[in-house]
Amino acid sequence: MDWYEYLAVFVMLYPGIMAVYWTLSGLFYFLFWENRTEEPEYVFQEAAPMVSVLIPCYNEADNLDVSIPHLLNLTYPNYELIFINDGSTDDTLEIIRRWALEAEKIVVIDQPNNGKAVAMNTGARHAQGEYIVGIDGDAILDYSAIEYMIQNLENNPGLGAVTGNPRVRNRSTVLGKLQVAEFSSIIGLIKRSQSVVGTLFTVSGVIMCIRKDVLNEIGGWSDNMITDDIDVSWKTQIAGYNIAYEPRALCWVLMPETIRGLYRQRLRWAQGGAEVIMKYLKQIWRLQNIRLWPLYIEYFLTLFWAYTLFIITLFGICGWIFGYQHDFTPFKVASLITFMMFILQFSVSIFIDSRYERDLFRYFISCIWYPYAFWLMNSITLIHGFPKALLRDKHRKATWVSPDRGVQ
Repeated sequence: MDWYEYLAVFVMLYPGIMAVYWTLSGLFYFLFWENRTEEPEYVFQEAAPMVSVLIPCYNEADNLDVSIPHLLNLTYPNYELIFINDGSTDDTLEIIRRWALEAEKIVVIDQPNNGKAVAMNTGARHAQGEYIVGIDGDAILDYSAIEYMIQNLENNPGLGAVTGNPRVRNRSTVLGKLQVAEFSSIIGLIKRSQSVVGTLFTVSGVIMCIRKDVLNEIGGWSDNMITDDIDVSWKTQIAGYNIAYEPRALCWVLMPETIRGLYRQRLRWAQGGAEVIMKYLKQIWRLQNIRLWPLYIEYFLTLFWAYTLFIITLFGICGWIFGYQHDFTPFKVASLITFMMFILQFSVSIFIDSRYERDLFRYFISCIWYPYAFWLMNSITLIHGFPKALLRDKHRKATWVSPDRGVQ
């Protein structure tokens, strides 16, 4: 085998190796923690700690009349809803004010468009709660989601934050259905795997809970980071706190259902991840942050894999044009092994997630190939997003544009 063939085998085997790692560690998490947790008691307690739910809104007029009634019916006994209108140009502010007249729980804040991080910091300053929950304007929380997250934080003083379990609401297109499988078989399994050691690459911005005193200690959300949720996760962990995944805290969200919208979303995630990796590069290698080293190592291995895929693809095209021959037998064997690992990952993860959503196995046949698409998009967005992160203006505020929310 020559160097090209060795790299080709690495490119094909790496996703399969990660699938095995995520599957085994995720299954361990499920069997020895997730499957043994008791139901929270806060719904029966009058003295439940106060929780402030922050909902930053930018042009959410099409979604609020659907999401707000669900938020008013949460079973947690002691919470407030703080809506921050971030300079919307549609009827968002009017809709929030109309609902505020009907429900005392609703607090309305209006500000110029300064981005999600500024909106979250503004909401946190007005929050009365001991805990801060952050969700998006289109999110529909499961009615018991808050008590599951609070149960974690109350029982584990070393936890700084908890992230929930996002579920895809819109499933009318092929892309929507594929993302249902992705959140179950890949994203959920990765979070379970990372939770085994008490660290996560990110709390999800669509459903997270953080102690207010921890938020004040780390200085809130950073307004110059394109993915403020990844940044606040690393700020929390570098401050010495762990963060955890709570799969019972379900949150139904709208996801992109066009190729363009999906790519823009994943590019933002890739750029944001790279920004955070570079921001904390000097701090991470201190001995007190040793528990975060596996996340860094995995990130740079995946980055190396993405650029290696790009290089061997270019050389492969050149070889085909000029008639160079390679022995692809090891590559074919590696491909078969990786495919079998994807089947294992898909089977285990859907079995686990069927605890929270029935009939997930109907996506098995149609979506079994999706891990290939996931890894391909992951490589393209990493290759595109990493240079963008290196060249970004670090002093510019990260304002937002409403994402593609799919066909509703």
